Amino acid sequence: MKNKSTQYKAFRQVFFRECIRLVSKPIYMFGIIVAPLFCYVFFTTLMSAGMPSNFPVGFVDMDHSKAARTLARNLDSFQETKIIAHYPTAADATQAMQSGRIYGFYYIPHNTSVNVYGQRQPRLSFYTNNSILVAGSLLFKDFKLMSELASAYATREVLYGHGITEKQSLPLLQPITVDPHPIGNPWINYSIYLNNTMVPGILMILIFMMTVYVIGVEIKDRTARDWLHLGNNSIWISLYAKLLPQTILFTIMGILYNVYLYGYLHFPCNSSIMSMLFATFCFVLACQSMGVVMIGTLPTLRFGLSFATLWGVVSFSISGFTYPVMAMHPSLQALSNLFPLRHYFLIYVDQALNGYPMLYSWRSYLALLLFMMLPFFIAHRLKSALIFYKYIP
Repeated sequence: MKNKSTQYKAFRQVFFRECIRLVSKPIYMFGIIVAPLFCYVFFTTLMSAGMPSNFPVGFVDMDHSKAARTLARNLDSFQETKIIAHYPTAADATQAMQSGRIYGFYYIPHNTSVNVYGQRQPRLSFYTNNSILVAGSLLFKDFKLMSELASAYATREVLYGHGITEKQSLPLLQPITVDPHPIGNPWINYSIYLNNTMVPGILMILIFMMTVYVIGVEIKDRTARDWLHLGNNSIWISLYAKLLPQTILFTIMGILYNVYLYGYLHFPCNSSIMSMLFATFCFVLACQSMGVVMIGTLPTLRFGLSFATLWGVVSFSISGFTYPVMAMHPSLQALSNLFPLRHYFLIYVDQALNGYPMLYSWRSYLALLLFMMLPFFIAHRLKSALIFYKYIP
């Protein structure tokens, strides 16, 4: 009983010591509260329109026909495309695209209408700047669709010239009718697509960095022995009591972004909000455990922070929400399991988007649990670093 009382007293002393440090140093409150809130608002308002729109493009009309003017009006009506200038030649439009004034241009050559009615297969051209991926991809889609519509228009005019009625021509122009059904994000909203993983990803990086910092600064300031002594020389009491205030605050920040995304912004959440809150809590614990491993592996503040930053940034590329993991090299597919964000993303897809029960995602929850157990393998090394490591600036 006395031993338990001593352990509880040690835990309480370290806990209150860390609470005082949190409120006495602005960097703690900035990294735990201010920075996440700023990122939540910044990224969601940055993509508040849902999709990028009105990319500036040019139009080169060498045909000067009614059909060309109709094509220009239809192209300008697309959400992503905005014709800001008509250029006299393709060279002028190319120069404008190279200087960054437009992201692409559409080119209609001489005698296009004449060649259409003469059945001589005219050629339409369009150019996009794909060095800017999003703009180039969306404009390419619009330009290609417009070209297909122009081709269908030309075919229809030829059919009309041969006496075929509109009802007879439709099956020839479009033999198969496409009925698309985007699942999970039917609005094709980029904010929903990106922010559901981007926001927790930013929180993950901050958890990595703050966990590494609060332990690494003890080594740097040569206060690690005092901290350990206050925790009854137990690495577990010292570690748990020190990280508990951050766990509470980061969990609150996780609850806030869930309420903000699914409650205020009404992002799709086809399962219970409680399941996402539980997944967020597991995610926070997994990220803190990874932070302990980082500073335990490299018990120098600058190296530990570099490790945390690198691991966090790579998480965005390998977790699967920008590029599918199944399309990666098999070695990278295996490597993706070493990142907590990957398993949180799978839980989000299963539960928030597809509405599956929590049991369906048991592998991802098990992976997060394994992350929580990682400090057991590094605790002895970390304790040795706290006692014997000499910080060299």
